[in-house]
Amino acid sequence: MFECFTMASWSPYIVGAGIGVLSWLTFLLSDHPLGCSTAYARTAGMVESVLSQKNVGKMPYYRKFAPKVEWQWMLVLGVVIGAFISAYLSGTFSLQAVPPLFADTFGTGAALRFAVALVGGVLMGLGARWAGGCTSGHGISGTLQLSVASWIAAVCFFAGGILVAGMIYGFPIL
Repeated sequence: MFECFTMASWSPYIVGAGIGVLSWLTFLLSDHPLGCSTAYARTAGMVESVLSQKNVGKMPYYRKFAPKVEWQWMLVLGVVIGAFISAYLSGTFSLQAVPPLFADTFGTGAALRFAVALVGGVLMGLGARWAGGCTSGHGISGTLQLSVASWIAAVCFFAGGILVAGMIYGFPIL
C-alpha cells in the first residue's frame, strides 16, 4: 500500500494533483498562497539583525516582512526534511559535492560547483524578490488564482530555464 514512498520517482500527474490539493489546503487552513521565497529574505534579515539590530529595524523591507520564523520558513524546512525522507526511503540518498551532469560538463572541482551554486542561488533569490514571488508562489499559487502576472512569470521561468540549460549544457533548444 505504501510502496509509492520507496519509488525513486513518481508520476508527474500524481505529483501535480498532490500539489493542487496542497495549494487548496494551504488556502483553506492558512488563508495564504503557497510560496517560500519570502522565507529566504526573512532569514537574511535574521542574520543581519544578529550583526546590526539597529539597521534592520530601519529598513522599509524588513518593516513589511519582519525577520522572523513563520509559516513560509517552516515550509522550506519541511521541503528539506521531506526531500531527505523521500531520498532515504527510495534508497537514492547520497552526498555529492559535484553531481554527474555538472562534472561531465565542467569537471569535478567542488570549489567551482559551490561557487556556481552560490551565485545561482543569489541570482534566483534576487529574481524571486524582483518578480514578487518564486516559482511556487507564481507558478503554483498565482496561476491557480488565474493571475495574469503569475502566468507571465511562469512562462518566463520555463523559457529562461530552457534557454540557460541549453546555453550551459548544449541541449538542443528546438
